[in-house]
Amino acid sequence: MQDIDDDVVILPNDNDELEAAPEYASDDAVVDLGSIQTDPKINYAEWKSTGKGLTSLARVTEDGRIVISLNLAQKLPDLPKNYARDVKEFAVDETEWRHYPRMNIVVMIVGSRGDVQPYVALGQLLLKDGHRIRIATHETFRSFVTDAGLEFFDIGGDPQDLMSYMVKNPGLMPGMESLTNGDIGRKRKMLAEMINGCWLSCHASCPKTGRTFAADAIISNPPSFAHVHCAEALGIPLLLSFTMPWSPTTAFPHPLVNIKQSNAESGLTNYLSYAMADLLTWQGMGDIVNAFRTRTLGLTPLTLRSGSGLVDRVKIPWTYCMSPALVPKPDDWKTHIDVVGFYFLDLAKSFTPADDLAAFLAGGAPPVYIGFGSVVVDDAAAMTKIIFDATAQAGVRALVSAGWGGLGGVSVPPHVFILGNVPHDWLFDNERVSAVVHHGGAGTTAVGLAKGRPTVVVPFFGDQGFWGAMIHKAGAGPEPIPHKQLNVEKLRDAINFAVSPSAKMAAKQLADRIQSEDGARKGVESFYRHLPLLNMRCDLDPSKLAVWWSTEHCLKLSVFAAQTLADAKHLKLDTLDLHRTKEYDTRKQVTDPITGGASAIFWTITHYYAGIAEIFYSPVKGIIHTTTAIPAGVMKIVASVQEGFHNAPKLYGSTVRPAGKVTDFKSGVKEAGRGLFYGYYDGIVGLVREPVEGAKKEGFIGAIKGSARSFANVTIRPAAGIVGVISHPIQGAWRSLQSTVGQKQEHQIRLTRINDGLEAVKASTGTQRSEIIRKFKEAKLDIQSRKAKYKEAAEKVLREDAEIDSKAGLSEGQSGKEPERHQSVSAEEPSSSRRATSALGTSGTGEDAAFEHDLELAKQLSLAEQRGYERGLAS
Repeated sequence: MQDIDDDVVILPNDNDELEAAPEYASDDAVVDLGSIQTDPKINYAEWKSTGKGLTSLARVTEDGRIVISLNLAQKLPDLPKNYARDVKEFAVDETEWRHYPRMNIVVMIVGSRGDVQPYVALGQLLLKDGHRIRIATHETFRSFVTDAGLEFFDIGGDPQDLMSYMVKNPGLMPGMESLTNGDIGRKRKMLAEMINGCWLSCHASCPKTGRTFAADAIISNPPSFAHVHCAEALGIPLLLSFTMPWSPTTAFPHPLVNIKQSNAESGLTNYLSYAMADLLTWQGMGDIVNAFRTRTLGLTPLTLRSGSGLVDRVKIPWTYCMSPALVPKPDDWKTHIDVVGFYFLDLAKSFTPADDLAAFLAGGAPPVYIGFGSVVVDDAAAMTKIIFDATAQAGVRALVSAGWGGLGGVSVPPHVFILGNVPHDWLFDNERVSAVVHHGGAGTTAVGLAKGRPTVVVPFFGDQGFWGAMIHKAGAGPEPIPHKQLNVEKLRDAINFAVSPSAKMAAKQLADRIQSEDGARKGVESFYRHLPLLNMRCDLDPSKLAVWWSTEHCLKLSVFAAQTLADAKHLKLDTLDLHRTKEYDTRKQVTDPITGGASAIFWTITHYYAGIAEIFYSPVKGIIHTTTAIPAGVMKIVASVQEGFHNAPKLYGSTVRPAGKVTDFKSGVKEAGRGLFYGYYDGIVGLVREPVEGAKKEGFIGAIKGSARSFANVTIRPAAGIVGVISHPIQGAWRSLQSTVGQKQEHQIRLTRINDGLEAVKASTGTQRSEIIRKFKEAKLDIQSRKAKYKEAAEKVLREDAEIDSKAGLSEGQSGKEPERHQSVSAEEPSSSRRATSALGTSGTGEDAAFEHDLELAKQLSLAEQRGYERGLAS
């Protein structure tokens, strides 16, 4: 499948896009998978992008593996070692990060038992620190989570079905069989169910107990997919965490991608593999995500370009729960990315083995453990026979775990013991087994290496081959054996390698390093370090979390402080806004590809925009700042500031173009565009017009006055336009973007916060309440200075953002002809005109149509003229 127009949003059909495909289809039939129609005659297991600078191909082979090819039209050097820029995260407390308020934390996990278990260990430590922890995952793991003392929320989805699908389709795209037999339709329906379940886990009451919940922070693994969209909707911090590398780097390729051919340098090839993985993922699920964003969250939809690579572009912080002894942190993973070590859950201390297992372990040399965990094996009988024969030929005893794959009814020989559910941290400890053979799941890999066990990996899908390669590189095991290549001879030889002295020595060295890392505790510390704590603490009691914002008093308030002040008649709760501690500008343009991440570099190289070589020879220096969170109430102040800029020329005799009415988001964007265009246009044209008009009225003296006005206008008018670019859409957004569902959910969250406040006051003492009132009275004396501080910060940020957007627009305008497009959504409408009209909307009048048609070019011309004028003044 070729790439579609990257500036066109992918939206679902109005029909039920979540219906599964029919079970069977004729050879010529089109299989309707909701908003994705699949024709068996077309090779949908292929993705191709062709541009002036790069041709790239991603293809699913017969065995289900993803291979990519990269072909540069012109030779480029590798990315320089210092290409990555440091990231300055918003409002992190670099010195007092250990002083955190109590929070409600939702942990979203999609996957198998091995994916869930590390976060149960993390959750237990966070619980000890005083937080409320809700693990949002599949119903299968309810008892596992609750037995660990944590709250559980069912997000839907069946991990066993998910594992079965992944075995058949190990890459990111389905094979042809899955496209036609209904697998992909069911998978998409499950994905939509889990995404919605993740959103509910952020704010819904527990269905079992009725206890209310409102998330203050999210921790998530990437396959939940809802994470960043939920965080954006709620305005709360997000920490992504995973057991395998998911952030672009030049050090190694994406674990799910195999590079077949590339004429790019190795570092650049590795880096671009992450962009291609994101593009493939977005191609398969972009419409589902956009349905979720627009219909459930009330957010704007994303395009192929803004949707793929989103997490990388907005610099979401990461904590990788993998050992740096096995995967050292790459140099281009900057300060927002941590590699802390494996997370271990102690299950061994409460385990007592059954008598028959204890007898088998005591009856001879330590056996080899063989098990494939949650993986569903298609032909269990054939796999079992390979295991039995290979262990017999290797002369070792074996413990074989049936898992979800089963054994296929094969009779068991004397040298083999069939295991039930036994904790790996007990089984692999104290030399109970000599080596381990498994699928390469991150959890099993971690425990085996931590206990010093040489490891043979038989990967089925996902990151499993990556872990097998890392183990082999460290000398603690042989090369991984893909499960479709497994036979008696290969497994026998691999076992012989694993029990050799050299493999045992390498495994012991790894174990010594892993055991010293204390990964779970460092993971907790990483979570705190990336929180915007400076924007999360209550202004009256910093030990408590701020959940309310008072525009009247310019104060962040906890539920306890707000309720205490409301009870004392110092404020009304209905005047407070829900406080948003973190913002995510998902549609923000970037001024250079490095800032935009792997996807931005991929698009830039593909279409060979002007100045591409500067990325490699002279990378942009400086620090990338994440989005600043500005309270909605402060935006109202900024909006009045914009009106002041707009009307300022009246103070010295100039005419003012009347402002348009803002009724919804579309009209807000349109008025912002008019303000910016006419701000520059009136300011620049006024250099000539004002003196002429003045001379007509007052002769020579009037011309002098007109000149003075013109030089003031060239600064004031563009300033009004720039600030208006932000304030007008914000006015419109607050009027139209919140859907009825979104308003209902916000109302529910408000009720939850109010109830929390009532409970907090009920549990408090009179002294505590009096202290809040005393601090509030003190704070009232300083309202104006706080307002001035917030206003100044808001104006600074908005001006900087407007300048960034204008620079990004200029760089695109100067990049030469439009990139080659494929499969445009609307064939009858050119992409350039579609971008202009979709961004600004159309009213149907001739004036509006003409304005919207010329706006982009006129704006860029005005910006260029303004810069030329400013350079002239400076010289």
